[in-house]
Amino acid sequence: MAKEKQMAGKERLDVLRKIEDKVYQCMKCGFCMYFCPVYREIYEEAYVARGRNVLAMDLLEGAEFDWKHLEERFSKCLTCNRCAQFCPAKVEVATITFFARAQIVEAKGLPFAKKVVFRNLLKNRRLFGNVVKVASKFQRLLPKTEGKIRHLPTFLSALGKGRQIPEIADHFLRDQLPEIISPSGERRMRVAFFAGCATDFVFPQVGRKAIEFLVSQGVEVVFPKEQGCCGMPVMGSGDFATAREMADATVEVFEAYEGIDYIVTACATCGSALKEGYVTYLADTDERRERYERFSSKVKDINEFIVHILKPPPEAFATELPEGTKVTYHDPCHLVRFQNISSEPRTIIKSIPGIEFVEMVEPDRCCGMGGSFNIQYYELSKKIAEKKMKSIADTEADIVVTACPGCMIQLIDQTIQRGMPQKVMHVIELLKV
Repeated sequence: MAKEKQMAGKERLDVLRKIEDKVYQCMKCGFCMYFCPVYREIYEEAYVARGRNVLAMDLLEGAEFDWKHLEERFSKCLTCNRCAQFCPAKVEVATITFFARAQIVEAKGLPFAKKVVFRNLLKNRRLFGNVVKVASKFQRLLPKTEGKIRHLPTFLSALGKGRQIPEIADHFLRDQLPEIISPSGERRMRVAFFAGCATDFVFPQVGRKAIEFLVSQGVEVVFPKEQGCCGMPVMGSGDFATAREMADATVEVFEAYEGIDYIVTACATCGSALKEGYVTYLADTDERRERYERFSSKVKDINEFIVHILKPPPEAFATELPEGTKVTYHDPCHLVRFQNISSEPRTIIKSIPGIEFVEMVEPDRCCGMGGSFNIQYYELSKKIAEKKMKSIADTEADIVVTACPGCMIQLIDQTIQRGMPQKVMHVIELLKV
């Protein structure tokens, strides 16, 4: 341990120094403590933005810390960016956290499990798909809760006691669609659809409904079968080198198609990675930056695309839900704070005749998912979700909708565990095609 501490103090810290100006932007006012979901549960300043920013400053000034301690400090963060939203100094907290994690990975490497998953599975979509297919067979051994939801038995409680998980789909989205889906009438524009892992493997109905709606409005949709993971789990864990390989592969796949006006996704997390993640974290050369910027300029979340670009006629907003169905909406962090998309999903919901929209208290409060945070700190993740669940329950809504498959997984888990009647859906699933 002493050796690790000595090494930490003498490291050049090349990765962290790239954003040194952002670190010192922090005024140490502590305003972030009022908004951090993690701090509001554990009340330890070491795990709030100010605490981590001061730690980053100490590192840059030569302080000695062991890497294991640093890893815990910077991993216990949802990177929801709620602190940055209200920060008077406008500190880019998520950026600092990601770069700090990258510095830790460069110094001590990835944990074994993440190394296997990131560098052998997520990078290879065909292999990853085959592994998921095998996993889908074994999921039948898990007890069913209701519908297509299963719960982890006691012997798997290390993965989260009582956790309710959606089934892996019998048929992945990529297996349900041709490469090109053309409208029957006149073509208004041509877009490519980026699915993301959860939409492809767990919620293919979301991707199918999104594509069907676009096609019904005269959009030709290209579904590149070679597309893979957006890389956000890898990027967020600090493995920038592997994430860069994945980003390069993604851009190359979509660049191969001519005449693409936009790249549309129905996943808030994927959209955040494609729009700003590649440029912010992975553009290590001018050539890469230019390439990523060209690519990201075409990326649109399905909600913003429908509202601002597609602009369907009023009759397009139909639903099969019963008249008077009450719906509330949860803002995904990667949509509302990283892409500034908030009114657009609500515009779609309010445009559907017969649906009663009910706004919950603090709709943009993080649900506690946070990607691998939910696995590493599941009990804390559940505590953070409690306030969100109360807000949902107080609306007495029939359905809680969101625009991120990751949030859907968390909301499904927590509503079922609490015996809540609300059904969880994606915004696009409300629409009848």
